[in-house]
Amino acid sequence: MDIHLTSARASDAEKAAIDRELGVPPAPYSGTGVGGADGRVAIHQPPPRDRLLPVLHAIQSRIGWISAGAMNYVALRMDLPPAEIYGVASFYGLFSLAQRPPVVAHVCDDIACMAAGAKEVCAELQGIAGPAGEADSGGKTTWLRSACLGLCERAPAALITAAGEAAVASVLAPATAGMIQNKMQEVSAAGAKSLDEPDRADPKSAVPQSGSRELRLLRRIGRVDASSVEDYQRHGGFAALRKAMEIGPEAIVREVVAAKLLGRGGAAFPTGKKWGAVLRQGDDGQPHYVICNADESEPGTFKDRVLMEGDPFAVLEGMIIAAIAVRAEQGYLYIRGEYPQAALRMEKAIRAARAAGYLGEAILGSKHRFDVELRRGAGAYICGEETALFNSIEGYRGEPRNKPPFPTQAGLFRAPTVVNNVETLVNIPEIILGGGAAYAGIGTAQSSGYRLFCVCGHIAKPGVYEVPFGATLRQIVDLAGGVAGNGHLQAILLGGAAGAFVAPGELDTPLTFEGTRAIGATLGSGVIMLFDTSVDMRAILLRIAEFFRDETCGQCVPCRVGTIRQEELLHRLATGQTLGSMEAEVQLLREMAQAMRDASICGLGQTASSAVLSAMERWRLFA
Repeated sequence: MDIHLTSARASDAEKAAIDRELGVPPAPYSGTGVGGADGRVAIHQPPPRDRLLPVLHAIQSRIGWISAGAMNYVALRMDLPPAEIYGVASFYGLFSLAQRPPVVAHVCDDIACMAAGAKEVCAELQGIAGPAGEADSGGKTTWLRSACLGLCERAPAALITAAGEAAVASVLAPATAGMIQNKMQEVSAAGAKSLDEPDRADPKSAVPQSGSRELRLLRRIGRVDASSVEDYQRHGGFAALRKAMEIGPEAIVREVVAAKLLGRGGAAFPTGKKWGAVLRQGDDGQPHYVICNADESEPGTFKDRVLMEGDPFAVLEGMIIAAIAVRAEQGYLYIRGEYPQAALRMEKAIRAARAAGYLGEAILGSKHRFDVELRRGAGAYICGEETALFNSIEGYRGEPRNKPPFPTQAGLFRAPTVVNNVETLVNIPEIILGGGAAYAGIGTAQSSGYRLFCVCGHIAKPGVYEVPFGATLRQIVDLAGGVAGNGHLQAILLGGAAGAFVAPGELDTPLTFEGTRAIGATLGSGVIMLFDTSVDMRAILLRIAEFFRDETCGQCVPCRVGTIRQEELLHRLATGQTLGSMEAEVQLLREMAQAMRDASICGLGQTASSAVLSAMERWRLFA
């Protein structure tokens, strides 16, 4: 490829970071350096494009931003046009293409943190550390406002990242402005020496039911050493995998179908049907893939993080069983970039499982081969959509693909692919050990099994709760200690920013797929976020609109334009500066929402107005 470069050159540190990720440069690089006088060099076998995202992470982690010189060097190493590298790097919120200090505090001001005082935290932080995005006097630290960090049970939250030879990340939750400022200075001064793990909180603290004998999916969290294969085995771990290996792919799929397990990521697609479709693709030599979608970026959602931090081997066991079921030999765990602790735990678990014979060429000495590679996202909510996730792994912008073809036919690398989220996969060992029919007997006819809910906001005991399907919203609120804050419930957000608001009069709604549909709501990703009467719901709706405007990938016009116009319209309603009557503006909002639902490529645009309209239907918020 004829690559045209700018005059910018990578620093030695940037080259070292890139070479560490891609390996030793091939022969043409030696002796003469990178490129000749014209900046060009021959590469006989460039690294595969799917290494691009890890390479960009390597640069960001080492330098703190991605320079033009670094992109030129990547272009030479990977035989890619710099424009394409720029297009990918500029897509992700955690990457910076402008020089900034090595230490950055990402301070969440999303809806859960808003309810917990994030506005006041940011205002105080601005007073002691300067405006957001502005470097301190020494040029070593800065802070930025951030979308949801997935730490909602401990809001308000912050994530501190520090670039360097030994890059570090530190979670603060709950956080004050003083704590954030002190941690930035501590990390800047001591670097990696100041941290042993990114988050020192015990995962058990996020599971208020810990110790209950009724728990199944959460039963090991807080009781098992998350870093120990042996401890996982002592608590029943990998017994389901051994049984799955005995019964074989067809029987595994039959059990999952019999269980009536619906996906727990929001779309609620039948898991067994998905697995069966990939298995039926046949053995024609084409590879099959299994992906664990751990890009949990829905505001208010944190259950997958808790599972990965507290029971990582259960996630891997579900993935391995899925791989045997669909005859896959390679898997990817795609985890959001804002989860440093979960990524650390999963990386260690993958290595330990491989060493113990549960991953690799011959699993437990059998004919089954399967391995897992962890890939980190970089701050793009859209990459939770499965086809956008494929593009991200492959080294492209994380934009959704048109369907059909569906992932079961042409997914990752255009091969048959199974994608399930963390919670879905953790259910699999329960199904294999107990049998699909027994699992289907739990819950209701249309909503079988166990469900995890992320309860946060104005609630006495926030955290992840596990119940069989069928419990009512009121029962979950009571289980979590009741309404906190001022004690007067105003609204509950179900399913996250893409979900719906419900009123106190709807507390007796069964938390099932069919029960929430009946009131025009959705379970979504399992969010139950409470707001007391002190909260300005107009501000919450504006923040949700801002979230979708910021997170749209911009690929399709209905979503790209609609999310902007929705936010503008809500600002007009909030300020009373309407274009015409209030009723006309509300009708225009409904029409825009319908256009986004009908014409957007993916679920982001299709659900961008769901929560906003549900609130406006239940309350007169703008008058």
